[in-house]
Amino acid sequence: MNFLKLLFSPIVAIFKFINEYFKTMIFLLILFLIFIYPDSKGVHTPNLVQIDISGMILDSQKTLKEIHEATKDDHIKGVLLFIDSPGGALAPSTEIAMAVKKLRAEKPVIAYAGGTMTSGSYYSGVNSNKILANPGSFIGSIGVIIQAPNISELASKIGISQQVVKAGEFKEVGTFAREWSSIERNELEKLVKKSYDMFVKDVATARNLDINKSLEWANARVFLASDAKRVGLIDDVSDYYSARKEIESLSGVATPVWKEKHAYERALEGIFKEGVNSLINAVFTNKIR
Repeated sequence: MNFLKLLFSPIVAIFKFINEYFKTMIFLLILFLIFIYPDSKGVHTPNLVQIDISGMILDSQKTLKEIHEATKDDHIKGVLLFIDSPGGALAPSTEIAMAVKKLRAEKPVIAYAGGTMTSGSYYSGVNSNKILANPGSFIGSIGVIIQAPNISELASKIGISQQVVKAGEFKEVGTFAREWSSIERNELEKLVKKSYDMFVKDVATARNLDINKSLEWANARVFLASDAKRVGLIDDVSDYYSARKEIESLSGVATPVWKEKHAYERALEGIFKEGVNSLINAVFTNKIR
């Protein structure tokens, strides 16, 4: 036993040190990155900025804050929206679309579809001056959906029933505890139709498309970039650095200086991404063995 304790004592000591001083180490790292390791841009004031819209759009606050800051910053002369998102909820997507419209009134905006720009994420970037897209990107999916499971059969098999006290005829609309009534389904269909009509109208206005031919470019179809250009949903098939050059030209800046995240933000994001990738790789490796 003494031999084993002696053998593993260095490892135990390391873990004990990490456990006790980890927060302090992170704090010192952040201080180092802030004060000792400054950004490479030096004294040059940024005049261009990239705003990323990625993942499911369920909360618009972070993106709205970045758009608002870019709108109010007189030094920023152009904005690149980098979009790689399958969409999300209607309300935050609409909120971002309105913010982009206000931003465009102040300075040029280019949306670049780096992977997926569909549904809510297409809505979010539709008011940009131009929409460019990676050749392999998915574009469109202009549609609205409401769905919910019906677990009534499962609940019946395991002996679960519901009790409801409600005020308001439509308070249970969308419930998953039972099948929807025809009246409830009709109400949901009207809600979806109004939302869809708003979506289609806003896209038609922003992209100067014929709303009477919306079945050609809407109807929840997803297009590859080249086909999206053909129907008018994007302006051109491009690549990331060409999109950057495009906004540099459109903004009219003599010397482009892109706003970069602070060194400590980049470092922490890198640590987080590396940790997530390592976890994914570990899980995948375990699965294929």
